[in-house]
Amino acid sequence: MQRSILISIASKSKKFLNLHLLQKGNPVISPFFSRYWGRTFSTRSDYRKRSSMMNLEDAIDLFSKMIQSRPLPSIIEFSKLLSAIAKMKNYDLVISLFRHMEILRINHDLYTYNIVINCLCRCSRYSLALSVIGKMMKFGYEPDVVTVSSLINGFCQGNRVFDAISLVSKMIEIGCKPDVVIYNTIIGSFCKIGLVNDAVELFERMERNRVRADAVTYNCLMTGLCSCGRLNDAAWLLRDMIMRDDVVPNVITFTALIDAFVKEGNFSEAKKLYEEMILRSIDPDVFTYNSMINGLCMHGHLNEAKQMLDLMVRKRCFPDIVTYNTLINGFCKSMRVDEVMKLIKEMSQRGLVCDIVTYNTMIQGYFQAGKADIAQDIFRLMDSRPNIRTFSILLYGLCDNGKIEKALIEFENMQKSEMVLDITVYNIVIHGLCKAGNVDDAWDLFCSLAFKGLEPDVVSYTTMISGFCRIRQWEKADVLYRKMQEDGLLPL
Repeated sequence: MQRSILISIASKSKKFLNLHLLQKGNPVISPFFSRYWGRTFSTRSDYRKRSSMMNLEDAIDLFSKMIQSRPLPSIIEFSKLLSAIAKMKNYDLVISLFRHMEILRINHDLYTYNIVINCLCRCSRYSLALSVIGKMMKFGYEPDVVTVSSLINGFCQGNRVFDAISLVSKMIEIGCKPDVVIYNTIIGSFCKIGLVNDAVELFERMERNRVRADAVTYNCLMTGLCSCGRLNDAAWLLRDMIMRDDVVPNVITFTALIDAFVKEGNFSEAKKLYEEMILRSIDPDVFTYNSMINGLCMHGHLNEAKQMLDLMVRKRCFPDIVTYNTLINGFCKSMRVDEVMKLIKEMSQRGLVCDIVTYNTMIQGYFQAGKADIAQDIFRLMDSRPNIRTFSILLYGLCDNGKIEKALIEFENMQKSEMVLDITVYNIVIHGLCKAGNVDDAWDLFCSLAFKGLEPDVVSYTTMISGFCRIRQWEKADVLYRKMQEDGLLPL
């Protein structure tokens, strides 16, 4: 009877579990059960040992055996089992088993309640989690930091950050002091959704409440400030962190700021931070090296970028695909495509495989270097499936290198495929036709856009107007210019 109830409950969380239990039949006589569990469960250590080394099927079998044992195992053993299932991320099953325990009038303790509340929050069932908290308080269990942390984590994951803040205020009211982990969770969530001012305000509040910030706090704030372009504030925060005795900046701290300065184009500041990091005996990681290599490539210092790649290898920090893609992009933009194949060979020797970004960068680089045949060979031989970006690069490269006929063949193949073509692709072909002097064909393609469910953008109009001007059809150019203005588009 108990087994059938368990089957019914488990089926609500996973159909697989229901099938599993039905196949098992009565656990007492199941051959698998007999082999797995042996003769008896006589000690608590048996349950502990089982719960620490089981898979999901074993967990269901163990629960079934436990509820049929007399006397019943202690709530500690049940809690350990629920915790093991929660670690498998089977939160719905934990909730179902918890309810089944209630049906059997197995009393819970604070640890059990906390496990279930955490599972409910991870399933975004916040109202039910609050209901369970009410129930546990009714039975004389006061929420502790673990209880509230679960709720706060859940609220933050569900982007209900202000609910999490309210909970912190209530914690303080009842004398339950939030720890740095709770504050970090909320600060990180504020930064994640762009509410950096709120994150800074909470940071100041935690300091007033005498909760000392740690490296995670600073790293969250640093990343948030960098992501919204407040680099001066982030740099000030780093200085504040350095001046303190109880918290030390780490590789994540420096890398966040280095990467932000690189992306802003302020490589000299990024380089200073990198040098300071080395002086502090903080080893750069792959993200640090990638940011520095990106900065060097952006400023045309390709030899130094390659030297940094060699340095990271000597330091046993192994480059990833991003490292090589960054270097390949740098060499391609500088028309040094002969170096690209050396990098590809080096990548292969390190066990790295070209991805779509690698191929797109190479194809574009060879076209820009005037080596259209090699670019086409790379396109034909690429292992990754081409995306819309790949085809756009191919079409533009062919048109730009005077191979309009080949471009039109590729364009026709694209139209026949199931690929959804955007206005960018059509603009490339219209531009190629105009450049080749086929303005009438370009106009026909422009006029067909409406039938394809596309609206011409400012690039479409500008390209066609330029095409008409090139063949001295001033009236058509003027009419199209006025039409562009009527459509609310401003000329480039």
